[in-house]
Amino acid sequence: MTQFNPNASIDEFLSFLKENGIERAWWVFDYENNEIIASHEALTGLTQHFHSEMPDFDRHEGIFLQIGPKTGTLQGIFVHHTNRGQAAGGTRFWFYDKIEDFLFDGIRLSKGMTYKNALADLWWGGGKGVIAVPSNADRNDPAFRETLYTEYAEFVTSLKGCYVTAEDVGTLPKDMDTIFSATRFTTCIPEEKGGSGNPSKLTGVGVARAMEGALDALGMKGISGKTVSVQGSGHVARFMTEELLKKGVGRVILHDIFQSSLDTAKAMFGSEPRVEYRLIEKGDMSPLFEKADVVSPCATGGTLNDDTIPRIQAAIIAGGANNQLEDEARHAKMLQEREIVYTPDFLNNRMGIVNCANEQYGYVNNDPAIYRHLNYEWENSIYVLTKNIVLDSKKSGMTTYEQALHMTQKKMQEPHPIWGNRSRQIIRSLIEEK
Repeated sequence: MTQFNPNASIDEFLSFLKENGIERAWWVFDYENNEIIASHEALTGLTQHFHSEMPDFDRHEGIFLQIGPKTGTLQGIFVHHTNRGQAAGGTRFWFYDKIEDFLFDGIRLSKGMTYKNALADLWWGGGKGVIAVPSNADRNDPAFRETLYTEYAEFVTSLKGCYVTAEDVGTLPKDMDTIFSATRFTTCIPEEKGGSGNPSKLTGVGVARAMEGALDALGMKGISGKTVSVQGSGHVARFMTEELLKKGVGRVILHDIFQSSLDTAKAMFGSEPRVEYRLIEKGDMSPLFEKADVVSPCATGGTLNDDTIPRIQAAIIAGGANNQLEDEARHAKMLQEREIVYTPDFLNNRMGIVNCANEQYGYVNNDPAIYRHLNYEWENSIYVLTKNIVLDSKKSGMTTYEQALHMTQKKMQEPHPIWGNRSRQIIRSLIEEK
């Protein structure tokens, strides 16, 4: 491959980098000249691709790639917008068929973290780490994972704090321990080392609160007796289900492509008759089409699209997955036209970052800085905000996505009272060093 090809596999793209003598690459947005600067001339084609083919590219402050020195894996760190503070967001370890998919995920997820942090009133900007699962290694091998996450953490350290990482899909608590051994720029540190630990439980509770807010906005009187169809049965989905059971849900249907994940859920809920388990094939979207009051996408993003939206029967969509709308504006409008209430993912699943964002400030029992997000009174809690966004969208005619985004974009412009644009300054100094 002599020039960038968006349809190239990850292995082909890695070969392209090696052929051009590139072990690390970066793209930085030059705000003075309104242009993207690339680290290498060979990457010019990709620079043009960001502008022309990636609608989620939103003047991202910095995109950094490296080839793992020992594992040979493709690793990326994406920094979107840092008015409110350093870029913060988890590291995803996932499967990507094409380099375009890898870049698309990082670009979109980092932007989503900017929205999530701003709407939650956190003094953080938006960022994301992405690692492609390699084709030639056992991703579950403990020795491989330790090597992988050590070199990735060293990558994070080399960026001097413009990005602070955390846990995300595919990255385990043990991996966070490994990351912490090689960088200070991380959250979700294990509890035994003074960190906040796994954020999945509170994230699941937060998604349940979004469901309650939407149900109450529609006059459907809460979760009691309702049917919820869940796409995915991972950590967040399981803890969400646990909370729904406490609230008297009538029926929860858990779907997953991995039998092992369903088995873990069965072990958690035992003989609970209100929970059903269904093994599905990869790409099967049937969980979204169940006759249910609520469908909850809790797996991968982009599942709400031209193919799926016409077949959805539920009144409400509220899930824990990031970037559920394939095309945010258009598909939010399609849902509105079908009178289906969509609760924006960057509102629903905020508790992952809320739980870990400020762990450096220590802990108090039942920490009000955390648990106010889950109460039913605070004006910016998940429940109250969801309810108000649904009601306000009906008055304004805006989609729920537009209504939430309008609020978010105002907050994005508020600079951190001490460290506004710190990451942008760090990135500038990194480039000057090169």
